[in-house]
Amino acid sequence: MTARPLFAVAAIVVAALVGGCGGSSSSSSSKTSTGPPLPVPMALAAQPRSTLTMESSQESVLPDNFNPFDSTSAANGVGATALIYETLLKFDIADPLQPAYEFLATNYVWGNAGRSITFTIRRGVKWSNGSRLTPADVAFTYNMLVRYPDTNSNAVPVTGATVSGDDVMISFSSPQYTNLQNIGSVYIVPRSIWGALNGDPSRYADTHPIGSGPYVLAAFGRTVGVTLAANQRYWGGPWNPGGGAPAVKQVDFPLLDSNSAVLSTLEDNTLDWAGNFLYGLGPFKRGAGHATWFAPVNTNSLEPNERSWPMNQLAVRQAVSLAIDRNAISKIGEGGLEPPVSNASGLVLPNFQSLLASAVRGDTLSPTADPLGADSVLSAAGYTLRGGWYALNGRTIDITITDPSDYIDYAADDKLIVSELAAAHIKAHFDGLSDTQWYADLADGKFGSATCRWSYSVVVPYGMYENWLDSRLDTPTNASGDFEGLDNQTVDSELSALAGQTTIAGQLSDLAPIEKFVATDLPVIPTVYGVVFDEYNTAKFSGWPTPHNEYESGSPNAPTDEVIVLHLKPRA
Repeated sequence: MTARPLFAVAAIVVAALVGGCGGSSSSSSSKTSTGPPLPVPMALAAQPRSTLTMESSQESVLPDNFNPFDSTSAANGVGATALIYETLLKFDIADPLQPAYEFLATNYVWGNAGRSITFTIRRGVKWSNGSRLTPADVAFTYNMLVRYPDTNSNAVPVTGATVSGDDVMISFSSPQYTNLQNIGSVYIVPRSIWGALNGDPSRYADTHPIGSGPYVLAAFGRTVGVTLAANQRYWGGPWNPGGGAPAVKQVDFPLLDSNSAVLSTLEDNTLDWAGNFLYGLGPFKRGAGHATWFAPVNTNSLEPNERSWPMNQLAVRQAVSLAIDRNAISKIGEGGLEPPVSNASGLVLPNFQSLLASAVRGDTLSPTADPLGADSVLSAAGYTLRGGWYALNGRTIDITITDPSDYIDYAADDKLIVSELAAAHIKAHFDGLSDTQWYADLADGKFGSATCRWSYSVVVPYGMYENWLDSRLDTPTNASGDFEGLDNQTVDSELSALAGQTTIAGQLSDLAPIEKFVATDLPVIPTVYGVVFDEYNTAKFSGWPTPHNEYESGSPNAPTDEVIVLHLKPRA
């Protein structure tokens, strides 16, 4: 499958969230970019040692739009967005206790009991068109989130931003101490361009992006891919401030539309870096310079669509959770790489064991299927067998699970789940979609009865639960979270309280009711713990992250791929 976004950004989600084309990118009431047509990238072939060829999302068509506020855009999916636009901070998901990396901000200070944060903006940064990046650009970007909520894909409760010298103070409607990851992960855009738009900036067709990042758009081919060239005006990055253009002089993103295409190009060394669940990695791993790393970072789940029957019924969700064979999903669907989730709270364990509330320690998930338990739950709720399938008042439970067909592990998971549900007399089928259609359906909440999906990878659990449950993320056409359509004001309030906690004891106290809600109401149905899929080649470049040098997770996804690319050095 394609790589999974590490975390949503007001630009992943990641988020990236990542991959696919969001439904909002195809129509726009805003001004579109102007400029000469870009050349088409060269066909995939062996490239000079200073050219990095990478893939993070299997795509066959790439819409010409690099808008960082379109959270489900294909450009974000292939990883290009985060090399063009930058954020104030970035985060090490593999080693979350590390301090944030300072990109466009060089310092931050909390104020007003967590209701404001002041960033000192880095001097000497230029936009790729040569104009100076200023604190006013930063304040404009955050104020844009207030004016146009569709751009605020992380639902950060920003109320405004003001400038004082090199500092930008961002204010919030509630304390946000545990929300630094979302706050610092907003892509900053030039006021001179984005301030001249007409209408919602999230619908802007950004065909000639102007950013502060290490690369600029050099070539675009709708069915071929994208080429980025080193930004000669780049400020150097956190590890080389003032150093100019990056050592990797060109980054190519070829469009590869299948698992076999990715694997073959890795094996013949025309692809340097990928982020996929791949069968048949043996030959690749045996090749000279070939390496892999699968860092555990998140929780995969079957996300129900609670907007409609039958997954809006608690008894159905409970029965589905009982009927799932998590061992089979782990061993067969995920190739033994991703272990079964052990606790219904969904917390990544043992990573966050210290934050598991006592109230949910007994809410364990069986690693094997329990069809009799599922039968018992449905029978107790008044469901009866009708033609061999459970039904309520004559209406048969009929579950459609949708995922991209080329996400081969998720497709395998879904087919396993269908057979496991059948053993519990629950009718279900798998509907394989294109990446583009799946992401568009997520964005507008029309993805069938359920979908397999990864969680937001976080440095504190708040971000995972916020992305799963916060109703503010479920916008009509550009949803970046809460894909199940949960609208629970109590949970929203509990998330707001958690965002203001500064101590472990405080986080544990405010996490407890949220963990219990997930465990008992099953707004998501946890399956296996997710890893970052990272396949790379050390023959051309040094500086890759590894289990012994966890400066980042190894994912080629936005927003963290910039951290890795800036560490890479071409070999002589």
